[in-house]
Amino acid sequence: GAPDPTAGASIDDENCWHLDEEQVQEQVKLFLSQGGYHGSGKQLNLLFAKVREMLKMRDSNGARMLTLITEQFMADPRLSLWRQQGTAMTDKYRQLWDELGALWMCIVLNPHCKLEQKASWLKQLKKWNSVDVCPWEDGNHGNELPNLTNALPQGANANQENVGQCKSLEYQHLPAHKFLEEGESYLTLAVEVALIGLGQQRIMPDGLYAQEKVCRNEEQLISKLQEIELDDTLVKIFRKQAVFLLEAGPYSGLGEVIHRESVPMHTFAKYLFTSLLPHDAELAYKTALRAMRLLVLESTAPSGDVSRPHHIASVVPNRYPRWFTLSHIESQQCELASTMLTAAKGDVRRLETVLESIQKNIHSSSHIFKLAQDAFKIATLMDSLPDITLLKVSLELGLQTALTAALSLPSSNPALHKL
Repeated sequence: GAPDPTAGASIDDENCWHLDEEQVQEQVKLFLSQGGYHGSGKQLNLLFAKVREMLKMRDSNGARMLTLITEQFMADPRLSLWRQQGTAMTDKYRQLWDELGALWMCIVLNPHCKLEQKASWLKQLKKWNSVDVCPWEDGNHGNELPNLTNALPQGANANQENVGQCKSLEYQHLPAHKFLEEGESYLTLAVEVALIGLGQQRIMPDGLYAQEKVCRNEEQLISKLQEIELDDTLVKIFRKQAVFLLEAGPYSGLGEVIHRESVPMHTFAKYLFTSLLPHDAELAYKTALRAMRLLVLESTAPSGDVSRPHHIASVVPNRYPRWFTLSHIESQQCELASTMLTAAKGDVRRLETVLESIQKNIHSSSHIFKLAQDAFKIATLMDSLPDITLLKVSLELGLQTALTAALSLPSSNPALHKL
């Protein structure tokens, strides 16, 4: 009648394994002292993976292990050296700090934790944050120069006006018995939360690294969503969230009114557009057209009597120099416009609407020229007759490119006066 010693713990028991605190501290200290050499970054990522595994198993030592890791990161002597010299830390080291932050978010958002535990962690996080050498979230101390040549994926094939490298996964609906809505599953809830997060209006952060991270995180999340095959249940979620984001107030990045420095929704809207197009074309176009705006490049009327047109001076769009990712953002805006042009072939009304949106929202002459080329290629595909409306779109965009280039010439240039 004795219990089987090899049977393991009961399913109802709390998962809690022995944590060798000194060993964890020594390992992290050793890896950090190696400065990224000898696979130290890989070893630290293995420790992070262990923390994730512990959190997944609801092991109470997960938070304690992360605390030990964080303390060693805070004690790294290079932090004070970099701060004194005004030197930026390496991207690999920043990514390790990003992983620390992501794991702490998992801990503090854990619904199974007690309030006193969360209060204790909040106190500890505030204590670390108050230390002078604690890195800023954007990793920018004001002396970094933008260098995005290899930092961000460009063009229409980036995610593939990533997925290929991922192991193919099969996502299934698992019933969530404790939720009220009928037909909901963990998959539908996860997809809806992802759409809500991607659609939130947020101000562009100040630092170069934080701006790169905004683009990178958005594209990584979208690439995960692209692995999921949309069924009727998920299409309903997409429709619901698209309508909500269009009609919502200041919390939505697709709302009617947004802040001038709001992070653009071009990448997200392109994903929504392609997902909704086979099921609800009207909603797909409405979403994509709303997202085409790029207010940070909009002209602002000068102060004075605007009722008299001859008193209004021409205003050059103000390109905020702190938007280090602006060229990448404009390329994504161009990709969104090109996607709509391709889908609208043969539909005169939609093509005219997309053309108006391009002329209103795209300010880069090089991107307008690219769209003129795209429209011409789409209009003259070998397997069909030329699309006259698309050819007109191509011509108008080509003329706009020439006019934009002419207006950028010095005012003393004779060619400008002939125009």
